[in-house]
Amino acid sequence: MSFFGTNTILKCLVEVILTKLQPIIPVFVRAFFTVIALAAVGGLGLRGRTEDASPAGGTIVGNPLTNSPAHREHGYNYIHDELKEGPLSIHIFKVDRTRHDLFFATTLGNGKTLGMSTVSDQLKLLAPALGKPLAAVNGDFYLNDAKLAGDPRDLQIHQGELVSAPNGHACFWIDLAGDPQSTNIQSRFRVIWPDQSSTPFGLNEMRENETAVLYSAALGSATPANAGTELILENPQEGSWLPLKVGQVLRARVRAVRASGETPLTPETLVLSLGPKLAGKAAALPAGAVIQLVTETFPRLTGITTAIGGGPTLVHASKAMEWSGFLMRHPRTAIGWNRDYCFLVEVDGRQNNLSIGMTFPELAAYMVKLGCQEAMNLDGGGSATMWVFGHVINSPSEGHERPGANTLVIMQSLPPGQESVRRPP
Repeated sequence: MSFFGTNTILKCLVEVILTKLQPIIPVFVRAFFTVIALAAVGGLGLRGRTEDASPAGGTIVGNPLTNSPAHREHGYNYIHDELKEGPLSIHIFKVDRTRHDLFFATTLGNGKTLGMSTVSDQLKLLAPALGKPLAAVNGDFYLNDAKLAGDPRDLQIHQGELVSAPNGHACFWIDLAGDPQSTNIQSRFRVIWPDQSSTPFGLNEMRENETAVLYSAALGSATPANAGTELILENPQEGSWLPLKVGQVLRARVRAVRASGETPLTPETLVLSLGPKLAGKAAALPAGAVIQLVTETFPRLTGITTAIGGGPTLVHASKAMEWSGFLMRHPRTAIGWNRDYCFLVEVDGRQNNLSIGMTFPELAAYMVKLGCQEAMNLDGGGSATMWVFGHVINSPSEGHERPGANTLVIMQSLPPGQESVRRPP
């Protein structure tokens, strides 16, 4: 998308005004003025809002807001769906899948390493050469251990680099044909020792006493402080071998063995941390031994460059999943798609005068009404956030953005020659 003449001036004025007002006005007021102002310059493709009888009733299928084509000039549009019954405030960013200059990416809490930060702050850390971020939502659930902040619960592939292992939950990825996919992913990560025995390992997470974890520079500057044995691994041959990728069988030579944690991490090395009962494996290795690191998954994801965890699955083959028992309403975030469009969806909640949130069945039903053939839940609650064109557009339940481990972003490729001039949002 480009802005010329008056549109350029208006857009700049809008961003300056909102930046100046940000510390002193509530987030929902900033969101309102962002929507109106950006719609005026054609930046959001705003088409109005809907009213429905309930999150599980009414007719969104025939609603021109959600089923009309995304603004063809831009390939995307933003919709704010307000339902009186509830009430509910729902934010939707819709993307035309035929636009090949639009693509998905993920972020990390510290930009290039694991950490905790808000959606807004993570987008500011994106490399300008990657493209222009248009919209984003919070990503996976996360573990926020004092020794290791911002560990995604499940799989994450960030700009081609494998940074977090799958943990059996639903994950979203873009396949080699460029199509969105989602299902539960199982880890088959393992180290194969010189005697051909094998040991499963985790990736960039806290190691339990009798397990193995592989650490890369995506974790940070050093491994966590932890008792056990750590193998410093290097490339056994000439050529590049990192960053770590999914679906690899990687040969690694043992450079050194340490008897404790806090081992330095570099872009050229990996560290395999072993619990006390596995230390015998390290003791049996001769100097310069070569081991194999296998990053296999089921289903196979070899070659995939973008993936993020979440769950549960909300919609499969155009049918809403079913849940039983007592279900509570909370703020929600989801990703959905059909043959023509992708949808980022955020439902505000825990705010009785604005939006009460949704249960999983209500969210699944809503995604079906949007036209989604497939949909997956992301982290919600106080984490639920939608960012559009440089500003948080929803009303987070805690009154401000909550830091998280990662985000899912819709990017636009920059025209050749402009990669070095994009300013962070």
